[in-house]
Amino acid sequence: MTKTITPSPDLLDKKWYVIDAADQRLGRLACEVAKILRGKNKPTYTPHMDTGDFVIIVNADKVVVTGRKSSQKLYRRHSGRPGGMKVETFEKLQKRIPERIIEKAVKGMLPKNALGRQLFTKLKVYPGPNHPHQAQQPEALTLNTIPNGDT
Repeated sequence: MTKTITPSPDLLDKKWYVIDAADQRLGRLACEVAKILRGKNKPTYTPHMDTGDFVIIVNADKVVVTGRKSSQKLYRRHSGRPGGMKVETFEKLQKRIPERIIEKAVKGMLPKNALGRQLFTKLKVYPGPNHPHQAQQPEALTLNTIPNGDT
């Protein structure tokens, strides 16, 4: 009878990756980042455990969307009070808080439970090219997504 092997914490080596989001498409970038956070790129992947790595995303203010999504894509938040719905377009949110766009896209691709909340804490997003995680010695990771064309 075969059994699923649960990896012990000493077998799980947590790496740090830094990804440059400049001229990357939002959805394709978020999908690859969610896979790394979840640990699906490793042979030790276990669905109920945190086997993923840490991800640092820089240049979040240079992420792109195709078509007319920059003016039509809406981001909503609610204060919890009557009439407290705030609606903002992609362009306005990118000028105001560019890291929130990537955070929302990745969070939507993670599990909606305690494991997903734990995985989300391993994502670090910064609007510019600098980040304060040099001590972790992150590896530069280039994603093989489709480059931005005029589509």
